[in-house]
Amino acid sequence: MVTNSPSSLQHHFLIAMPALDNSIFHRSVVYVCEHDEQGAMGIIVNKPTKVMLKELLDHLEIDNPSSKPQSIPVLFGGPVHQDQGLVIHNHSDDNWRTSLTLSHNIALTTSTDILEKIGSEQGPKKSLVTLGYAGWDSGQLEQEIADNSWLIVEADDDIIFNTPADERWHAAAELLGFDINLMPDIVGHA
Repeated sequence: MVTNSPSSLQHHFLIAMPALDNSIFHRSVVYVCEHDEQGAMGIIVNKPTKVMLKELLDHLEIDNPSSKPQSIPVLFGGPVHQDQGLVIHNHSDDNWRTSLTLSHNIALTTSTDILEKIGSEQGPKKSLVTLGYAGWDSGQLEQEIADNSWLIVEADDDIIFNTPADERWHAAAELLGFDINLMPDIVGHA
């Protein structure tokens, strides 16, 4: 587990400002998985693809007897390694081959053994499956924040797992106490 230093944004949301309208991050909510002096890594949690989990499992030749994967969309997690599958899930006592604890409630798993169990009694109760992730080099995210590209708020498990994907951008901004639709589409400094 990465230790969450006072300046770390691990287990926080990055909420794209409205001015990021011509960006891959337009209206994105990024869950920050790691953040330290070397850079940051996060996963966009509100961009479903047209690919259903069942299709991904079939492509990977992973047998999952549950019917749930037929109705679960795979999310676009970010522009880096779009062929890399990642699963954000509620933290449990299960020992998946490659998992990283991100908070007391959330873990990130990259091994395929979890895909065999999603939707079943042996799998995590809550999960999001993504392809790709977002990455920032040292100082890059801090500069984007200084440029007013992102709003920051501590992550909320309910938004990640229980809020419909198309409502997560608004719901995350509401954690800060305002309606993001009322913000101007320009950035600047006072």
